[in-house]
Amino acid sequence: MKISDLAERSGISAHTLRYYEKTGLFSASQRSASNYRIYSQDDLTTAKFIKRSKACGFSLAETATLLAIKHDKSQHVCAEAKVITSTKITDINQQISQLQQMQKTLQQLERFCCGGQESTEFCSIIASLEQE
Repeated sequence: MKISDLAERSGISAHTLRYYEKTGLFSASQRSASNYRIYSQDDLTTAKFIKRSKACGFSLAETATLLAIKHDKSQHVCAEAKVITSTKITDINQQISQLQQMQKTLQQLERFCCGGQESTEFCSIIASLEQE
């Protein structure tokens, strides 16, 4: 199939597929005589794997590692995939904590601001952000 077919069937834009190829994450299994990329059903499966990995929040590097495990299952153990996943969960929990702290800070800033039409010389949000 051509890249446009792969894009439609995988739900990944042709531009993104080309980017994945450029970074070495993914490649066409064949080239035509006129050097056009030709994709197989296996390539579609790989593209969908990448899309699901990205939807789970895995980085391109993590996705590449998971793909390496997928492509050579006999040389890897399940624990390798689990470590990557556990690390991602820890990262996400840290991000959630940071976002909750940001939300709390913003809510405090908003609560103390009158929101009126006065000059910002008296704005509590601007004053708080100016503090070192």
